[in-house]
Amino acid sequence: MTTALYLPEENIDMIAATSVLQQQAADIRTRSINWASYMQSQMISQEDYQVISSLDKSRASFLAQNSTQVVKTMLNLVSHLSKDSTIQYILVLLDDLLQEDRSRVDLFHETSGKMKQCVWGPFLNLLNRQDGFIVNMSSRILAKFACWGHETMPKSDLNFYLQFLKDQLASNNNEYIQSVARCLQMMLRVDEYRFAFVSVDGISTLIRILSTRVNFQVQYQLIFCLWVLTFNPLLAAKMNKFSVIPILADILSDCAKEKVTRIILAVFRNLIEKPEDSSVAKDHCIAMVQCKVLKQLSILEQRRFDDEDITADVEYLSEKLQNSVQDLSSFDEYATEVRSGRLEWSPVHKSAKFWRENAQRLNEKNYELLRILVHLLETSKDAIILSVACFDIGEYVRHYPRGKQ
Repeated sequence: MTTALYLPEENIDMIAATSVLQQQAADIRTRSINWASYMQSQMISQEDYQVISSLDKSRASFLAQNSTQVVKTMLNLVSHLSKDSTIQYILVLLDDLLQEDRSRVDLFHETSGKMKQCVWGPFLNLLNRQDGFIVNMSSRILAKFACWGHETMPKSDLNFYLQFLKDQLASNNNEYIQSVARCLQMMLRVDEYRFAFVSVDGISTLIRILSTRVNFQVQYQLIFCLWVLTFNPLLAAKMNKFSVIPILADILSDCAKEKVTRIILAVFRNLIEKPEDSSVAKDHCIAMVQCKVLKQLSILEQRRFDDEDITADVEYLSEKLQNSVQDLSSFDEYATEVRSGRLEWSPVHKSAKFWRENAQRLNEKNYELLRILVHLLETSKDAIILSVACFDIGEYVRHYPRGKQ
């Protein structure tokens, strides 16, 4: 049984009316396919011909009385026909059937099981087609099969499918990116699929795309994906290892759309509320302070929002971050800055007292902070980060007796 997170439907189907996929589907629905010629040339059976012709005429009543046969025919046609325009039509018809009534997903699972046929296979195969509409409509149907029924997607198919979604997100100028993100929004509501997504390096991909200039709709969808991931306490605890907080803090400071603001605040709230280890929540608070989130919250407090969730989240976050600032030792502040990778000439770097008291603490957790400083020297192109990292390593060597070694 898939354990899907219950979320308001408005959050998830907000773009159905406008995406490229939906615009094309509207045109494809108006086509008429000459099924008789398929039967005459023996490309489909008499039985499949009768079913698909009847479905074209009176969908709901025919389906109610012949549900098993309809499923059989749909799977046959998707598996055995090859002409793009016909496959497009069948996929739109099938997607409409599922959209009208989610319980039909289980009907497909049960019937394909009785037929000893795999419901996933035909649609996974279609992901390799050249036609963008076929690829993305098949993907949408796979997401519905995976999320709306009692059966979860098998592990090997799941990894293949999530890798496919990740690659599609990352491909340049993908006109279907909203549809790809929509599938991911559905998949990540199911807890069993979240770790599989992390294991194909999914979070890094989301963050990489969010750090480029994408339109606000895609921004919202990808941050929504991060948000649903943070409902899992283990993932919420690991999240900032991927620099989620700095990237979202940057977006928040530039953000003009209320729904993007709302979803970022919801992610930040989960990063504090969901981890089971209170020290992780504290680290997240400090990271937010470091990334100037408090300043953004004070600006948001001055604005009026229609959405009560935003007001509640702003109040909650302001209180938590204010408290964390009061508890902050200078070493906590320093450690958070180093972990964020965003070094600047904040006061601790130049304090001789700080280095006298804390130089040896760079050895903690198997030299964690020292390793990060060295890594920044090797990889950063930013002049300020490089100069601060150089300076800090120099202070470590100066104040820790065995530092040179």
